[in-house]
Amino acid sequence: MVSRAVSTRSTLPILSNILFSTDQGRLKLVATNLELGITTWVGAEIESEGSTTIPSRLLTDFVASLPNEKVRIETLDGEKVRVSCGHSSADILGMNPEDFPTIPTVSDEPTIRVEPSVLKEMIGQVVFAAAGDDSRPVLAGVLMRFEEGTLTMAAADGFRLAVKHHAVDQLPEPISVIVPAKALDALARLIGDSAEPIEITVTPNRSQVMFHGENVDIISRLVDGNFPNFNQIIPKQYATRTILDTQEFLQAARRASIFARDSSNAVRLQLEPGDDQSAGKVVISATAAEIGSGADELAATVEGDGGQIAFNAKYLTDVLSVIGTGQVALETQAPNAPGVIKPVGNDAYTHVIMPMHLATR
Repeated sequence: MVSRAVSTRSTLPILSNILFSTDQGRLKLVATNLELGITTWVGAEIESEGSTTIPSRLLTDFVASLPNEKVRIETLDGEKVRVSCGHSSADILGMNPEDFPTIPTVSDEPTIRVEPSVLKEMIGQVVFAAAGDDSRPVLAGVLMRFEEGTLTMAAADGFRLAVKHHAVDQLPEPISVIVPAKALDALARLIGDSAEPIEITVTPNRSQVMFHGENVDIISRLVDGNFPNFNQIIPKQYATRTILDTQEFLQAARRASIFARDSSNAVRLQLEPGDDQSAGKVVISATAAEIGSGADELAATVEGDGGQIAFNAKYLTDVLSVIGTGQVALETQAPNAPGVIKPVGNDAYTHVIMPMHLATR
């Protein structure tokens, strides 16, 4: 759990270690990369109080190879740590725990409490749309806005935008912060099947946020900057609205992506309205000049003009994988205008994808 915060490229060797310390009858584990800190506690039989730090990767690999029996950790002379289990043991060179960075704590009252299942779903539906690099830090983060009894999460990388809303308790004043996507991704993985609400606390100076759950604390720095006005990005109208079966659409997009990866990753959608004799349909295809082509024809409800549009295959499969409803709606205006994807029957989620240019044939 805590190794998700271990630094792999830091010039400070201590950041490659996990801090182990006894804490009120339990074992406390801490890791940080100075931007993200994760703390967790596990039950243990404490024979004597103390602390040490152990290289994360080495310890993780060694413990993963051990039998499913109790593990004993003891400090020896200097910074040496003995880890033993059954017939196996290892003496590992640790580092002085006094050199481990102090993890800030948030003593303020929680800003808000959110059910873990809700938080996990919200993160899952937006975090993948954040930019994967830090060249524009704001886009590598996720906007979290608490306003008028609603928590809004939004992420965008310049090619797509994901926005999710959920009702929460009313706050005295609106709060808007940008949380690094990596921190939220770690949070979603760590809260698992927690039963207790996750307490979210934003420091008064808006520099850090803490997520407190069952046996886990995650504290992250916040991104300084202004998130784009996503309401201006979402198209307000459409020329064609197409409703498809979500899983059929997803599987067809995945098949098309096999050919798309050799042709700019573009998947073409031909939207054809029905008439009195036949239902509407969508043809999903991709062509790679030197390999071949693939196509799926899906029954659909196509309202409006119909037409053609192309999307990046990965962007399309990413969003269809998290929709969560049986049917999905695709709203389009023109081949060169953004497409909007929404779950049918759920207005709380909106996803916008920029189209790809296709050469005419």
